[in-house]
Amino acid sequence: VQLQASGGGLVQAGGSLRLSCAASERAFNSYTVAWFRRAPGMDRTFVAGTHRTYGRLYYDDAVKGRFTFSRDNARNTVYLQMNGLTPEDTAVYYCAVGPSVILSNLRSESAYAYWGQGTQVTVSS
Repeated sequence: VQLQASGGGLVQAGGSLRLSCAASERAFNSYTVAWFRRAPGMDRTFVAGTHRTYGRLYYDDAVKGRFTFSRDNARNTVYLQMNGLTPEDTAVYYCAVGPSVILSNLRSESAYAYWGQGTQVTVSS
């Protein structure tokens, strides 16, 4: 599965961006999909995602209420709507896909088999 992430950019604090991640295969629609981010000098961490079996959405506490994960199966695309951005959200954002992620590993980057190239989000104060 090839993933193409886009939508990053420079935005002022309080602004919004919508990230997109398009997959090359329709099988993507039955996989677990997540967004991760890597802030400067930090490890890559889970942001939001949905498990292939349970369907519910999961968010990191730092983004809950501000970010919204969604998917359009007809377009093989997932989105991350980011509102109320703060400088602490500055990072490279990655989409990731896993065909066999168990729920307890949803937030673990090692559980995902396929990764997009990342898109830079920079929030100025």
